[in-house]
Amino acid sequence: MNVSKKRILVIDDDKSVLRTFALILRKADYYVDTAETGNEALEKAEAGEYDAALVDARLPDMDGTDLLPKLQKILPRAAKIVITGFPSLEVGIKSLDVGADAYLVKPIKPEDMLTLIREKIKSKEELQSSELLNQSM
Repeated sequence: MNVSKKRILVIDDDKSVLRTFALILRKADYYVDTAETGNEALEKAEAGEYDAALVDARLPDMDGTDLLPKLQKILPRAAKIVITGFPSLEVGIKSLDVGADAYLVKPIKPEDMLTLIREKIKSKEELQSSELLNQSM
């Protein structure tokens, strides 16, 4: 496996969204795992390290805003992006309050999603580098 290949966990209960996002991300040379429920996402997060997680705001077993703090504990370095087909100011604000790095509204243009993922992973890596630098001083 390519060591520099970024790993992304896509969490959505819609199989067609999972397939489409996975296809787009794999074509952009990401390693992709998918989960259809919050609990499945937590199991996968516990088992592997991810650079980013795309989290649907509405899952069958929990809201994305309930899943985010749990993912934050398991994957503190991963960029977390909430995706929703039902945008609301309340969900947007709550998502950011509980640890989302960004919020995307479906339908999502592939290039917008890829740009946002690249930017968020890069900013997380830069933040970690500066934290490590500050710790060594």
